[in-house]
Amino acid sequence: MVCYMMSCPQCNGIETTFNHKSALKELKNYHKKGPNKSTRFLINYLVSKGIEDKTLLDIGGGVGAIQHELIKNGLASVVSVEASKAYSEASKDEAKHQGHADKINYFHGDFVDLSPEIPMTDVVTLDRVICCYVNMEKLVNSSLNHARDYYAVIYPHDKWWMKLGITVGNFLQWLKRSKYRGFIHSKKEFHRVVEAHNFKRCFFQKTMFWRIEIFQRMQKINDQPNS
Repeated sequence: MVCYMMSCPQCNGIETTFNHKSALKELKNYHKKGPNKSTRFLINYLVSKGIEDKTLLDIGGGVGAIQHELIKNGLASVVSVEASKAYSEASKDEAKHQGHADKINYFHGDFVDLSPEIPMTDVVTLDRVICCYVNMEKLVNSSLNHARDYYAVIYPHDKWWMKLGITVGNFLQWLKRSKYRGFIHSKKEFHRVVEAHNFKRCFFQKTMFWRIEIFQRMQKINDQPNS
């Protein structure tokens, strides 16, 4: 596993908030119920499009639910970038348990800082990651540059009640003296950045709190034969 020293307040906040106890709880839920509802939508669509022998860059993948499920369905290899060391270790242990640790290359740190070292892959996923990053445009631009075919994200609705919830959550983090903060970014601005990279949305689903969106590179769409 490649590590990158993180000194920014948000990175330090991620380490303390998404800690060993939190990682074990999420891993227990994964063992009991599998991926959560929003993540299952993302996984099922990618599997339906055929991911055999494809490569994946999973940014902020937590305990690795997307990685593990796609490998079960024929994915060739994964690059996992996680800002929480506890979650990265939990994902690594789970990969060993499932017998496919040799297919995953781990990086620990801020993806934007690590991105020059990260290879391009066929698919890039960010499951509830954009809302943890203050500079949405910088993160999305950098991660889009690593996607050959598909770019799949899960991020919160930019509604007033979600913004209120994030504000309350951030206040509670402040009371706990945590440096971690959550962010609600504009859906319109997010789409502007994605479309500027020549990606077009091919899948959309929503839950009460989350938007699940998958984009495909336009050149790949244009190369497909007419049905």
